[in-house]
Amino acid sequence: MYSVGMAYLLWLLSGCGIFGFHRFYLGKIPSGILWMCTGGLFGFGTLYDLFTLPRQVREANIRRVIQEDMIRKSVSGQSWRNIHDGEAKIVREKEGIERVILHEARATKGILTASEIALAGDISIEEAKKYLEALVSKGFAELRVRKSGSLVYVIPDMMDKDVPLEDF
Repeated sequence: MYSVGMAYLLWLLSGCGIFGFHRFYLGKIPSGILWMCTGGLFGFGTLYDLFTLPRQVREANIRRVIQEDMIRKSVSGQSWRNIHDGEAKIVREKEGIERVILHEARATKGILTASEIALAGDISIEEAKKYLEALVSKGFAELRVRKSGSLVYVIPDMMDKDVPLEDF
């Protein structure tokens, strides 16, 4: 994984970003060459990088995780990756959609939407909604309406105790 500290160090060592070493480090080869040839876009790019380097590192880490997952999928075909808050978690397909829902519930402190589950489980929103409603009918989850009017599924066992119920 890429490091913000290393990116800033390379930014500093490349003349405050003029030579673009930090961009090469983050896998941005074309813009690294551009920075090298134009002196960091005549200084404007180096100033931009000074303030956006943490975001660029996060994006580079996400790209790297996706690329690694694509390689894993093509080699093994056994796992998929769920990216949540910049962290990657491997969940085996054979563990089923309920396991995916529980992983997501833990990551989101018990509050879920059908679209989040669809994205995490690589299934349709309708299918995700069906699984969530099954959990509601079994008593493992609750369907709530937020003040904004959006529907959310809540798994009380996974809820953060600091989240006030007045949000619903």
